[in-house]
Amino acid sequence: MLKSIGIFQNSIKLTLQELKVNKLRTALSLTGVAFGIFCIIGVLTTVNSLEQNIQNEVKSLGSNTIYIDKWDYSGGGPNRPMWQYRARPIMKNEYATQIKERSELTGGVTFLMQTAANLSYKNDVIENASVYCINEDQIEIQPLQFEAGRYLSSAEFKNGTNNCIIGFTNAEELYGSAERAIGKQIDIKGKKATIIGVIRKEGKSFIGWDYDNCVMLSNQFSKQIFDVESSNPIIIVKGKERVTTDALSQELRGIMRQIRKLNPVQEDNFALNSVEAFSKAISGFFVTINIVGSIIGGISLVVGMFGIANIMFVTVKERTSVIGLKKAIGAKKKNILFEFLLEASVLCIFGGVIGLIFVYILTLILSGPLNFPVFLSVPMIISTFVICLIVGVLAGIIPASQAAKMDPVKAIRS
Repeated sequence: MLKSIGIFQNSIKLTLQELKVNKLRTALSLTGVAFGIFCIIGVLTTVNSLEQNIQNEVKSLGSNTIYIDKWDYSGGGPNRPMWQYRARPIMKNEYATQIKERSELTGGVTFLMQTAANLSYKNDVIENASVYCINEDQIEIQPLQFEAGRYLSSAEFKNGTNNCIIGFTNAEELYGSAERAIGKQIDIKGKKATIIGVIRKEGKSFIGWDYDNCVMLSNQFSKQIFDVESSNPIIIVKGKERVTTDALSQELRGIMRQIRKLNPVQEDNFALNSVEAFSKAISGFFVTINIVGSIIGGISLVVGMFGIANIMFVTVKERTSVIGLKKAIGAKKKNILFEFLLEASVLCIFGGVIGLIFVYILTLILSGPLNFPVFLSVPMIISTFVICLIVGVLAGIIPASQAAKMDPVKAIRS
């Protein structure tokens, strides 16, 4: 154990001497490793940060949740043309009530109409704000946090009162702050709605709900403003705890076929879109991107590996007489082999550290324009050191083997 520690300390000293004595040669070789690590870890870090951001937004769509729509969000495959989806009947509000009455696995059902409209208050206008027409169960499926005010009550949903909820950005633009928006009236296509709640700021998202730039109305009230058929409404169903998505999907398919009165030979004229399946599809997509990015970065790392191998060949040649002396006084082949492999690995780790520094700078640069945090995770840092060790062993194995096999007499004479 003590001997191994001594060899390790000696390898560190020799590596540092190599850095000092042959600065340019070593720097060029380390640059290759650093660039390779920067390419691989930089790509993986950016892609993984993007995936985590998108997955978090997918989770905001609801856990163990199924969207019932006439459209299949996966595309449905090449054998089903778009006109067949377009010809399907739309979802209706009574479907949500019937599903809730017949289902044993459902924890919440909401009927959602989504459209866009201009919002105005006095002389201020917000164009194309997202309008969500919801029912009481919406907050159970997709929880909301309020900056000010509250959610609509059961009585307000049932009576179709003109109370509404708006997003944080809309509240600031129209009223200056969330608190000042409470109790104010907003104009939506000629109808007045009273604001009773302001949703806490969520930030931009690639997928999911545009809560910052939205207004939420009860379905009963929204019927006075919007045409249901033109808004392509959907039904969102959340399963009870410990109910699997597959079990919920099978039950909903049977209920929807009963509601639509489809006979056994007729195809479904609706689609069950699982959030879980969507999440898995995204994961599969990013696996492919990671593989492609790793291959591109791996090519750069191979170039760096040859640079380290070149240093080790030169180092072995320069230390031939020293190797002979060590073997003459009893150094074993495995000790010589371990010493040079360790030195090659340490060189690669130095290059990897430089690469990580550049990756960290990259995360700081990208976090601003991408509007989501790009971060260097602990697994990525560990992966960097593992990759550097592997590259170091591969780069140093041949020169280290040559050094270990040297004849001590010939080595000393050289």
